[in-house]
Amino acid sequence: MDLQSLTLLVEILDAGNLSAAARRLKMTRANVSYHLNQLERSVGAQLVRRTTRRAEPTEIGLRLYQHGVAIQGELLAARESVTELGQGLHGRVRLSVPSGYGQLVMADWLIDFKRQYPGIVLDVVFENRIEDLLRDEVDIAIRVIPEPPQNLVAREMGPVRYVACASTDYAARNPLPVQLDALQGAPVVTAAVIGRQLRVSAYQGETRREVILEPTLISENFLFLRQAILAGLGIGLVPDYVVQEDVRKGDVVTTLDDWRLSIFGTQMFMLYMPNRQHTRAIRTFIDFVLERVRVPSEGAGKAAAQGLGAL
Repeated sequence: MDLQSLTLLVEILDAGNLSAAARRLKMTRANVSYHLNQLERSVGAQLVRRTTRRAEPTEIGLRLYQHGVAIQGELLAARESVTELGQGLHGRVRLSVPSGYGQLVMADWLIDFKRQYPGIVLDVVFENRIEDLLRDEVDIAIRVIPEPPQNLVAREMGPVRYVACASTDYAARNPLPVQLDALQGAPVVTAAVIGRQLRVSAYQGETRREVILEPTLISENFLFLRQAILAGLGIGLVPDYVVQEDVRKGDVVTTLDDWRLSIFGTQMFMLYMPNRQHTRAIRTFIDFVLERVRVPSEGAGKAAAQGLGAL
């Protein structure tokens, strides 16, 4: 058994199947399968259970995987120590952030981070989906979800509050809903999961309600939703940081303020893989973002503080 074989095993299990591992390693699937078989023969035990869709470790495979990850981490740390001797911090951080929160709140943070650490490459994807996101070459993901996946490390970034809102022009021409059920007859502008009914959870003290809506305008792009709300197309259901500045300027008004609304979840999380030796660049980025959440800066930081609350 050698380091190359352990690296192959780590890549297969991280990728989730042999085909994905082959793409990441720039090898053919047959070549990956051959080298895995050779490793299993040398160990004398099955290391990976193969199905048509997934590759999962056996007990022995999991132990070897953990050793492989640890060894890779130590090698990476050694390379960093040599590379960074007498130089600034270097490395790459591959980040996935929600479209609205990423652009309206985190953009200033990312720019500040890049100014502070010019040697670190930031690779940022504005993406709202969560399926297998960390298997797609992503180091860190920021997500609004009800409960974080058990197979990932989740760091809390604070609560998320949705608001029902409309432009002042729309409010002047149409009565705003003052009861939850009135949302069902209103033209709703919001994000939703394609192919599913939109279920909005509403909380008032110990009371929990759920209303099913049929929006007239749906998008995953919260900047577009903000434009639609300002254009007077209907009642927006969006996180408060999306329209916070517009509310402050008087261009948007809110309603149903005595209810706490939720669509995708009430909590923002930072997610990343467990049992993975992070580079100094990734560790530095994690600490930087969590510090910004705890002690927001001016501008967009204030929006985060008010929209997400204090930890």
